[in-house]
Amino acid sequence: MSHHLLQATELGYTYPDGPTALSGISFRITHGESVAIVGSNGAGKSTLLQHLNGCLVPQKGTLRVGDVIVAESTLQTVRRTVGMVFQDPDDQLFMPNVYEDVAFGPANLGLPAEDIELRVMQALETTGVAHLRTRAPYHLSGGEKRAVAIATVLAVWPDILVLDEPSSALDPRARRRLLELLKTFDHTKVVATHDLDFALELCERTIILSRGNVHADGPTKELLAHSEILRAAELEPPVSAQGCPMCGWRKSND
Repeated sequence: MSHHLLQATELGYTYPDGPTALSGISFRITHGESVAIVGSNGAGKSTLLQHLNGCLVPQKGTLRVGDVIVAESTLQTVRRTVGMVFQDPDDQLFMPNVYEDVAFGPANLGLPAEDIELRVMQALETTGVAHLRTRAPYHLSGGEKRAVAIATVLAVWPDILVLDEPSSALDPRARRRLLELLKTFDHTKVVATHDLDFALELCERTIILSRGNVHADGPTKELLAHSEILRAAELEPPVSAQGCPMCGWRKSND
């Protein structure tokens, strides 16, 4: 299924004020993969994600979404294929109530009213927030806002789901609900996160970025248990791999 493909080839991007955020990044993500993008602050995670749905377009190299090269002329097609959930849900929730927020995307696709209704209710039920459909978004909790933001993306029926720091600012229960929700999305997922335990549970593959480059790319369980790889990328092992501070037991990291 080529429309689920993400392929970067020597992808490069430098911001107008000087910093080089991406320095020749290459990778290939195929149908059904769940991939974590991790790295320290300034590694290039957010810049990379903004390329995946065309918020930024490549200055060097290429980025392919399915059979389409990401460029100014292809943004409409790219954004129908790649659904982006931003780090702050308030960036995506701006309508008077939840239903209208989730309906906004399908309505802009020019769908008939009955199809919009179907997509909205399906997305709300999938994310477990159908009971909130008449609520104003600014009255919701952080976890509820996150679920609604995901629903706004699912309603467009994307082939690829991209999330920027989805677990940030969530309490443990909301974080667990989010994990279980994302596990139900069968298509391609790309998740940028500082939460390495979240990545360990959700994603079978991890790409570690460091200073705008791919530092490592491989199975999540192997990479996040390798202390030397993590240390070189200025990362700490997941809490679940650090052992018990009380009894001194420590899981081998190498």
